[in-house]
Amino acid sequence: MTSETTAAAAAGSWTIGDRALTRIGYGAMQLAGPKVWGPPRDRDAALAVLRAAVAAGITHIDTGDYYGPHVVNDLVREALHPYPDQLCIATKVGARRTPDRAWPAALSRDELVRAVHDNLRRLDIPVLHLVNLRMTGTRAAADLAEPFGALADLREQGLIRHLGVSNVSAEQVRAAQGIAPVACVQNHYNVALREDDDLVDRCAEQGIAYVPYYPLGGFRPLQLDALEDVARALDVTARQVALAWLLRRSPAILLIPGTSSVAHLRENIAAASVELPDRALRSLDAVAGR
Repeated sequence: MTSETTAAAAAGSWTIGDRALTRIGYGAMQLAGPKVWGPPRDRDAALAVLRAAVAAGITHIDTGDYYGPHVVNDLVREALHPYPDQLCIATKVGARRTPDRAWPAALSRDELVRAVHDNLRRLDIPVLHLVNLRMTGTRAAADLAEPFGALADLREQGLIRHLGVSNVSAEQVRAAQGIAPVACVQNHYNVALREDDDLVDRCAEQGIAYVPYYPLGGFRPLQLDALEDVARALDVTARQVALAWLLRRSPAILLIPGTSSVAHLRENIAAASVELPDRALRSLDAVAGR
């Protein structure tokens, strides 16, 4: 057993259906080219990162057929198929890519059916274990009902096992629960952006995984004095502190930090072993109030 495997296991897991998802997962979005468009700069390196993630014991990989578009799912299939039994490949639908590299919504029934079948075909998998509906530009519950209902129908047909929602309000989560079980909420959340604090706690209470996207700040990485101070005191990196804080924040939080580097992947996994003393936690907890 490698040190990375031990570290990935140390963070624990969260069960969705018959899969135990490691709380430190891997977000594959960055494997595409600049602005998540086109092929990677180094295809062999991209394949190596995916294989290293699985070799490290990670059982939760987050992807999407509109990353590239199609590029990332093709890489996942090439690197990992046939997939290990316990690997959960979570994907997203609800958006598409246009030649100007924009991300418009794609929430009609026809678009969602096509997107699910595109994911099935590209990943070469008979059923999608977890599909997140990505909402765009609206926080109203009424706007979620039709697209989530379309995915619920595909779940009844056996094409999807579990459903999640992404970029949603608490009201939309409740609306989705009235249509079909919600296994996952994927929203923007990190040590500096905590508008979802109440929703994080509610997810834990209801047994719903909460998966923060951009846990390290996204395309503009977190740059906080508190992170740097704690990192220096513990002799770790600021990235590891940010991830360790999220793991401590709630047992329902699953992480999907993205990287195109095996070295950064290993750094992210090692965050599971970072112990944050009470003084560090108080300093980090105060960040959002500044």
